Amino acid sequence: MLISIIIILISFIIDGVLTNFLPYGVGNLSLFTPLTTIVALIICYTFFYRKERSYYIMAFIVGIIYDIFYTNLLFLDGFIFLIISFFITKIYKISGFNFIWILIDILLSIIIYECSLALIIMIFNLVPMSFNRLLYKISHSIILNLIYGELLYFITMLLPKKYKKVMIN
Repeated sequence: MLISIIIILISFIIDGVLTNFLPYGVGNLSLFTPLTTIVALIICYTFFYRKERSYYIMAFIVGIIYDIFYTNLLFLDGFIFLIISFFITKIYKISGFNFIWILIDILLSIIIYECSLALIIMIFNLVPMSFNRLLYKISHSIILNLIYGELLYFITMLLPKKYKKVMIN
């Protein structure tokens, strides 16, 4: 549990640092959008295997804290992170926890996050949102977050087995 909190805290800080230093591209959008906190939620499920309730609570709290620090839309990311964590638990029950499925899960989680956020933005008309802008955000989120996810995957592989609840292949 402590290790997962440390991983999420480091990822949370990396999100903030990278958003300040990454260059901007078209339409004032970043060339690489860090969503390392979502990637950390995916990797941290290994520490909560068969403790889904605790995992959901942690994901919701992390989403609320993410809202407070980064988006100022209270409870929105809390609910989105909760939906993503539900999705993560279902995928791992079906597929297991290995290198390929982590890549697929990161990809699908980023798509779920960006699409649900774009849907809320369009419903409430917060900022102009188009399908091209959504595709731009998704495509520029994937590269950086896949690299970060694989780094976290290899770091968690190096941890002793007593800290992990599920075996990492």
